Amino acid sequence: MKLKERVLGIVEGLKAEYPDAECSLDYKKPYELLFATRLSAQCTDARVNIVTKELFSRYKTLSEIAHCDIHELEEIVHPCGVFRMKARDIRASANMLIQEFDGEVPDTMEELLSLPGVGRKTANLILGDVFGKPAVVADTHCIRISNKLGLVDSKDPKMVELRLKEIVPPDEQNMLCHRFVWHGRAVCNARSPKCESCTIRNFCKSYTASKTNL
Repeated sequence: MKLKERVLGIVEGLKAEYPDAECSLDYKKPYELLFATRLSAQCTDARVNIVTKELFSRYKTLSEIAHCDIHELEEIVHPCGVFRMKARDIRASANMLIQEFDGEVPDTMEELLSLPGVGRKTANLILGDVFGKPAVVADTHCIRISNKLGLVDSKDPKMVELRLKEIVPPDEQNMLCHRFVWHGRAVCNARSPKCESCTIRNFCKSYTASKTNL
């Protein structure tokens, strides 16, 4: 089977299995997703959603976050871990958004990466979910599953991102990454994958190799 056929099979299989897949972080405004993603580093999305509910009810505008007391902000985000650094980055980003981007989250990779604490994973999530641009969020699930499927051969997030951008249709990239997350949680678990119930197993090099070796 050619690579293009396998990619399309994976895309369509996961689309059928998870038609409503979306980001599991709660947000109403673009900057809320930006800050929620910063908090999600080394923390579960479920915990982040609890913290951001308090965070965005306490500070209702970008300006309030930019001018908040740093110790109060640290206390709020403390459950997410690495709280001092995360609080510092969030307040600094709020100030930068106001001072350099007229209070709006920018829509280019270069500008997003200029914000404190923002890496390519966060930038791609913003570009895809907020602005609807082709984007590959190379998170843990994406890296692990795309390697198992045989779509990539690297654990480096940037290498995985660039390779998937080459082989996945632009209009499918963002949603495919969300579906990797859902599939990784529901079926393709790192410790105990449920291969026999996997909707895309016939497109998976890891699965077909295991069957060949029996």
